[in-house]
Amino acid sequence: MDGPLSGRRILVFVGDDYEDLELQVPKYRLLEAGAEVVVAGLEAGVMHRGKHGYPQRAEAAVRDLSVSDFQGLVVPGGWMPDKLRRYDEVKAMTRGIAEAGHGVASICHGPWIEISAGIVKGINYTSTPGIKDDLVNAGAVWHDEPVVVDGRRVSSRRPDDLPAFCAAMIEVFAR
Repeated sequence: MDGPLSGRRILVFVGDDYEDLELQVPKYRLLEAGAEVVVAGLEAGVMHRGKHGYPQRAEAAVRDLSVSDFQGLVVPGGWMPDKLRRYDEVKAMTRGIAEAGHGVASICHGPWIEISAGIVKGINYTSTPGIKDDLVNAGAVWHDEPVVVDGRRVSSRRPDDLPAFCAAMIEVFAR
């Protein structure tokens, strides 16, 4: 499908207990905008269940991917980010995409991965209020807004913010 993201590959992290809407809505919006979306977890082929039961198969293992293959990253929330941030390959991929100057979009608890990757210091963020202290203690500047864009970073608080999150994510990824 042609669109503002035609020719771009976007990585979306998946793992057990992801927030269903925060993965599925951005994934489909990216596809509508013409992006090729790769959903990756710790192991390829594993079917993961969202917090509300929606299934999502990991199409690839993060360790088998290269930063240079992607022009953006989406980190959904739920409890998944707290689990994935323990893995070096997830942190390295996140850090690599950010250091390459590509967009990183996270929502709800998603910034936990960016905190563990060491890439939030001095950056404006929003998130679920439950991890505000984590972001602030890692050096981010926290705002209670539906969406915050700081350079190539996009962040939102919760599923209700998905319209603003997706619009900002597509705009940033299209740059």
